[in-house]
Amino acid sequence: MKRMVLFLATNIAVLVVLSVIINIFGLDQWLTAEGINYTSLLVFSAVIGFGGAIISLLISKWMAKRSTGARVIDGSEGTTQYWLVETVRKLAGKAGIGMPEVAIFEGAPNAFATGAFKNSALVAVSTGLLETMSKEEVEAVLGHEVAHVANGDMVTLTLIQGVVNTFVIFLSRIIGMIVDKAIFRTDRGVGPGFFIASLVAQIVLGILASMIVAWFSRQREFRADRGSAELLGTPQPMVAALARLGGLQTAELPQSFKASGIAPGVSKLAGLFSSHPPIEARIAALQARG
Repeated sequence: MKRMVLFLATNIAVLVVLSVIINIFGLDQWLTAEGINYTSLLVFSAVIGFGGAIISLLISKWMAKRSTGARVIDGSEGTTQYWLVETVRKLAGKAGIGMPEVAIFEGAPNAFATGAFKNSALVAVSTGLLETMSKEEVEAVLGHEVAHVANGDMVTLTLIQGVVNTFVIFLSRIIGMIVDKAIFRTDRGVGPGFFIASLVAQIVLGILASMIVAWFSRQREFRADRGSAELLGTPQPMVAALARLGGLQTAELPQSFKASGIAPGVSKLAGLFSSHPPIEARIAALQARG
C-alpha cells in the first residue's frame, strides 16, 4: 500500500513540477498559442515514462531467470543449496520480509536481487561466488541483497527512472517544437525540425538523466552494505567480501540487471554513469561506521 501511495505521489509531483516550470517560463501561453495542449503532453510523457519502467519491474524476475539462466532451488538439491536457502530464510526473517526465491546461476562471482514486491523477490548468487568466498562472506553478500529487497530498492529505482523518463520525453518534445517553430519556421503542424531536434534532445537529456539514476543507484549500494552489517551484527564480513571482490573479475550481468549486481571500481568519468560506487569507497564507508 505504501508503495502505491509513493507511486501516485511521485506521478503527481512530476506533473506539478513540470507545470510550474512551464508557467514560470511562459511556455504555457506559447504552447496554447501554437495549438498545443501541454497538459495532455505532460500526461502522455508520464504514462510513457513510467509505463516502461513499471513493466520492466513487473517482469524483472522472469527476465532475470531467462537472461542469467538462474535456477531456483529449494534446498533439497544438496548441502550447499540447503545452507543457501536457510541463510536467506534467516536473513529475510531478520529483515521482516517474505521469503524470497533463491537461485544459482553459472558464472564468475556475482549476485543480485530483483522483483516487484519485497515479499516475493528473487535473490540469486553465482557458482563463482560460492566457489571463491567463505560462508561468512557469502552470508554478507546475501545480507546485502536481502537489504536491497527490504529497502524496496527495486521499486524506488523504478520510480526514479520513471520520473527522469517523464522529464526526458516531455522536455525533448518541447525543445523540438521550439526549434521547429523558431528555426525551421514551420507554420502549421510540425516539420522535420521537430523530429530531428526532439531526437537529439532526447539523446542528450537521456545521458544526463542516466547520471541521476546512476547516482541514486550508488547511494542504495551504500545503504545495502549497511543493511548487511546490521543483519549480521558486524560490518566485518561485508568488508571481507568486498575486499575479496576487489581482487576478482566479476561476472557481466545483462544490461537490465547491472544495477542489481556487483560491479568493480571505475574511473571518475565513468563513475558518473556507474550503478555501483568503487569497492574501496564502500569498504571505507563500512569501516567508518565501525
